[in-house]
Amino acid sequence: MAKSRKKSASKELVRAGRCAIVGRPNVGKSTLLNALLGQKLAIVAQKPQTTRTHILGVYFSDNPPTQIAFLDTPGLHRPKNALGRALVESAKGVMSDAEVVVLVTDIRSDDTPEIMIARDAEVLDTVIAAARPTLLAINKIDRVKDKTRLFTILEAYQEKHPFEAFIPISATKRSNLDGLVNEIRSRLPEGRLYEDDDFVTDRPERFFAAELVREAVIAYTREEVPHSVAVLIEKFADDDTMVTVEATILVEKTSQKKIVIGAGGLMLKRIGTDARKQIEEMVRKKVFLKLWVKVAEGWTDNEDRVRLVTRAEGGGL
Repeated sequence: MAKSRKKSASKELVRAGRCAIVGRPNVGKSTLLNALLGQKLAIVAQKPQTTRTHILGVYFSDNPPTQIAFLDTPGLHRPKNALGRALVESAKGVMSDAEVVVLVTDIRSDDTPEIMIARDAEVLDTVIAAARPTLLAINKIDRVKDKTRLFTILEAYQEKHPFEAFIPISATKRSNLDGLVNEIRSRLPEGRLYEDDDFVTDRPERFFAAELVREAVIAYTREEVPHSVAVLIEKFADDDTMVTVEATILVEKTSQKKIVIGAGGLMLKRIGTDARKQIEEMVRKKVFLKLWVKVAEGWTDNEDRVRLVTRAEGGGL
């Protein structure tokens, strides 16, 4: 998962630190992380609660010398089961260790400040409790024709929390990301976090293989299988010519298993083909991917099972 970077020739001291990216589900946090890094680390879907655990992605820049350890977190929401509670606690823990927090919200064409504040009520309460320097990033501004609306929105958010900066962005269009990075950098201490400028993430390739399979399941099954689906890597073997991946797709109901497998196994074949291509792009080798589907009834509402499954996924919640 490394990406080659040039060593800095500047005599200016490096500023470095941890930055937690937080917000409601489906506001574009993972898209933002991928855009900042210039490569795909976090899976993305047009559905809430795609991110299952925090993902580290390290940003480096020569001009000015900067290292930012971005931590993409699960969407903050009112949890309805044991899995939801684990996701929220994971996000809160990341915030407590960060030098800077970026609260990401999104704007829609007909949004009023009151509507946006109401949607973000849970997130704002969590950010206030964390008591960390916080920036407000309003995402998807490419949807808004009248940009003057942003001033009244900013005023409404400032009444709720003293944000240190306000940055309108579009993660998909890569708009104003430099402005966001500059605001984060100015609040980081001097010194280095990592000596290796090619370091991108601490997650192993098997973790990302599981995530890519899960992304394919979510994409192909749409609303029929909820985000409670998990992917457990049973085998990840890398030799000189090929990577062999064997994985179990975990669902909660027999009916969901039938959907994932599909008539004559067609759906599972589609999922496997898509995931295999994505994994091949990651490892830059041919991949042999074998998938099974297993039912674990009610696992998302059982704290012990949630702990076991997320550890097995590599989530470490």
